[in-house]
Amino acid sequence: MNPPKRTMTLNLTDPEMEALDDLSTRKDMSKTAVIRQALRLYQMVDSRVREGHKLFFENDISKEKAELMLL
Repeated sequence: MNPPKRTMTLNLTDPEMEALDDLSTRKDMSKTAVIRQALRLYQMVDSRVREGHKLFFENDISKEKAELMLL
């Protein structure tokens, strides 16, 4: 059984809304689904960073790595 859902209002700037619209279109997902996915990703990243892990992006071609620094 799915847990009950709650409603909230989210105020976004024009650039934030444009980014959400773009992601929603490119991923063929609803805006709500994009926000939920972003929240799950942020939870995972936050959990790993709190455990002392580091987050890197690696270029498949050059193998160059860049560490993502979180505040």
